[in-house]
Amino acid sequence: FIIMESPKSPSPVEVTWIFSAEVLEHCTPSRDHGISMATEKQYRREGARFIINSSNTLKLRRDTLATGAVFFHRFFMVQSFKDFDRWVVAATCVMLAGKVEETPKKCKDIIKVAHQLLTSEQFKAFGNDAKEQLFSHERVLMQTIRFDLQVYHPYDYLLKFAESLKGEKSRIERVLQMAWTFINDSLCTTLCLQWEPSAIAVATLYLAGKLSRFDLQTAMQVHKRSWWRQFVDTVDIHDLESICHQVLDVYSEEEKETTATETANKVESTEDNSSSQPVSSSAPDIPPPPPPPPPPPQSTQSTHSTQ
Repeated sequence: FIIMESPKSPSPVEVTWIFSAEVLEHCTPSRDHGISMATEKQYRREGARFIINSSNTLKLRRDTLATGAVFFHRFFMVQSFKDFDRWVVAATCVMLAGKVEETPKKCKDIIKVAHQLLTSEQFKAFGNDAKEQLFSHERVLMQTIRFDLQVYHPYDYLLKFAESLKGEKSRIERVLQMAWTFINDSLCTTLCLQWEPSAIAVATLYLAGKLSRFDLQTAMQVHKRSWWRQFVDTVDIHDLESICHQVLDVYSEEEKETTATETANKVESTEDNSSSQPVSSSAPDIPPPPPPPPPPPQSTQSTHSTQ
């Protein structure tokens, strides 16, 4: 493998892996290879979702899962989706994150889960020797992210902010569960490449408060300034709204993809089962959108983060 770096992309060493919207839109290695922004977003979303699903199947901790997703997004700020298969890289990120967060899983177990979650066509990228593929990609992954293995996540910040909330315990718990879920799903976006984890934690709490009609300003007992300023003074209301929109976009985009896939599968099944019968000209019934993601565990104990 050869590490390929876009000449337009600023060194992540210089910017601590935080990139501007302009760079993310126009200057990624994948963009240089003709991959559109929409396609790159889809690939990132699919890779991160695979990391989430495989980590849950392997019963990995939340911080391990999140570290793997951050590794994945950072990797593709240096490498192109044209040169590296997203499924193999995602599986490699799960393996490396497990080691970094001291929750290692055997390579064969990660491969087994990948085989379960991916289609036969997607799994072909692992080749004839999937184990060697992962070990080879792990070396490239570590070099690509400059052996920068220390990652912080929004979860601990959210729990810290929650200590300042006053009010009905059950309502506070519901708001925190909703914010926690938003943090989980923010891993499918490039927010970890745009904002510090404290800003993401504030924004997801802001979004949870709005959707649940919970007055955070009153609950925080802050009167002279916006409640979030006591935690993060580098973001304004426009920044919070931007972060919230990116999180909500995950649900709308995944709903579209799920509907399109289910419709295509239904059409294909209809064609297979009606070789001697004419296919109806009416459009197939589109199933209702999937339910929202389940809330995180009731426990509000602090999630471990790499120190």
